[in-house]
Amino acid sequence: MENQINNQRLFFGSCFALITTAFSFSIRAGILPQLGTEFGLSGEQLGFINSMWFLGFPISMIIGGLVYHSVGPKNIMLTAFVMHALGILLTIYSGGYTGLLISTLLIGIGNGCTEAACNPMIADTYSGVQMNKMLNRFHMWFPGGIVLGSLVSKFMTDANLGWQAQIWVILIPTIIYAVLFWGQAFPKPKVEGVTSLAENFKAMLSPLYLFMFCCMALTAITEFGPQQWTSLIMSKSGAQPMLILALVTGLMAVGRYFAGPIIEKLDQTGVLLGSAVFATIGIYLFSTQTGAMTYVAAVCFAIGVCYFWPTMVGFIAENVPLSGALGMSIIGGVGMFSTSIFQPIIGSWIDASKAEKTAAGLTGDAMELAAGQATLQTMTIFPIILIVAFTALFFWMRSRKAVNS
Repeated sequence: MENQINNQRLFFGSCFALITTAFSFSIRAGILPQLGTEFGLSGEQLGFINSMWFLGFPISMIIGGLVYHSVGPKNIMLTAFVMHALGILLTIYSGGYTGLLISTLLIGIGNGCTEAACNPMIADTYSGVQMNKMLNRFHMWFPGGIVLGSLVSKFMTDANLGWQAQIWVILIPTIIYAVLFWGQAFPKPKVEGVTSLAENFKAMLSPLYLFMFCCMALTAITEFGPQQWTSLIMSKSGAQPMLILALVTGLMAVGRYFAGPIIEKLDQTGVLLGSAVFATIGIYLFSTQTGAMTYVAAVCFAIGVCYFWPTMVGFIAENVPLSGALGMSIIGGVGMFSTSIFQPIIGSWIDASKAEKTAAGLTGDAMELAAGQATLQTMTIFPIILIVAFTALFFWMRSRKAVNS
């Protein structure tokens, strides 16, 4: 009984740590205009501040994966707490551009530590379908936390509460996860040999892991690419960008909560293939529809990207177990690196589309919408490649299971 209570407490602590990550993403985005005004920062400087969040995340995630079995999840989460707390306090008392750069980097490092510790810890606590269910329920708190953080930020901004007060809010889930983890015993690795880095690297050189590594780069940009740009593009389509964001992230949170029966019914590969199909439909609808149909596109897109990240991590834990915590961290890291690499590429597609539509005689909002939708249509190439890849994976895994049985 005591062990079960311990498992629940560790899981709830992991969820509050991910809520901290989500709050740092959404609340910091909400206060950007206030930071720009107060400190006289340019758009480029605000962009560099944001990039520190994405830089710290994969670096600490991969380092955390490397040292997971030598220092343990408890110490990695202690590091996460210190980085989160320092980052929050330094943001409030930053005094300007340099302080904000450093504080955002520290928060990014804390976020990466959370992923590095909690993914393998949950994989070691549960097994099979239960593990996939709990990983999805853990990851539901990223979109769920973004919805909560966005609402908090909007309410506090509308109430003329300062940006410092909003940053203090991020400290609430930070303290809660620290209390939940305090003094707890953590699970041991389930698979013999998984604590050896040599075994980890050997497993990560397997064809299946390398295949999923490439797929993760595409699933991540399929999820985060359109999300970063749809608000800008859809603002010209007659739809409300904030409603689209709330609809997508809200549906993702609900979908991940109820992931268990879906994964049990369709298996991981069936879920990944279905996700790629829905993501393609969603992005294509974004690229062709305006007005009310944009919300239909948002529903399809949310269903598509909802299960990608946690199911990819769960697939590696179940099918390449000797890759260990490092394997799961590298998979997550490549997703973040892929997102950062493709963002300027997508931006160049938008620039090229604007030039093309302007040359065709379009101006103003009509040009902006046409260029944006053309770019989204180009982005459908990511999930289309995934449909082919996951179809091959689906039949290969079925044949492998048939042989093994």
